[in-house]
Amino acid sequence: MIAPRLDPEAGSETGGSPPVLDFDRIFDDHFTEIHRYVARRLDVHTADDLAAETFLRAFRDRHRFDAARGEIRPWLYGIATNLLAKHRRSEIRRWKALARTAVRDTAGHHGGHADGHEDAVTARVAAGRVTGRLAGALAGLAERDRNVVLLVALGGLSHAEVAAALDIPYGTVASRLSRARRRLREALGDIDPLKEDHDG
Repeated sequence: MIAPRLDPEAGSETGGSPPVLDFDRIFDDHFTEIHRYVARRLDVHTADDLAAETFLRAFRDRHRFDAARGEIRPWLYGIATNLLAKHRRSEIRRWKALARTAVRDTAGHHGGHADGHEDAVTARVAAGRVTGRLAGALAGLAERDRNVVLLVALGGLSHAEVAAALDIPYGTVASRLSRARRRLREALGDIDPLKEDHDG
């Protein structure tokens, strides 16, 4: 966890002004992965703006960050995910387009790998038409379930970190992930794209 850097005039963590987060370090440590997460869900150009806005929001709302509830990384993913909600339709169109592209690639190459950001989601899934069906299945998930799946699959967050990112109970994360995995398994012919549990 990134330890808060105290304002020299604050005196101590127990008195005076609240601790000040070192946003230069936070930006350096986390911008690339937040940008990558957004780009994999949308596109690189949109990610340029949304990743930057994520850190602007974090700086503006820094007084809301409670280190006692978790680390800074899940908090940043939560901000980015909330910003992604404004682009829900664009994301769904993108997943559907990936599904169509994967189907065409499969027809032309007899099971060739789908490339690009979809690979991060399907790293543990057989290649070929399965990846196309996965993209289509992701497009069909409820937004709240898709967010949980992609925070795990793209962000590499544990269940506890997803709970912190979305400000929901741990049990809700588990139930949403279970429901989403069931839907994905149905679409993929009983193959689970998230075979390795993230139960930290």
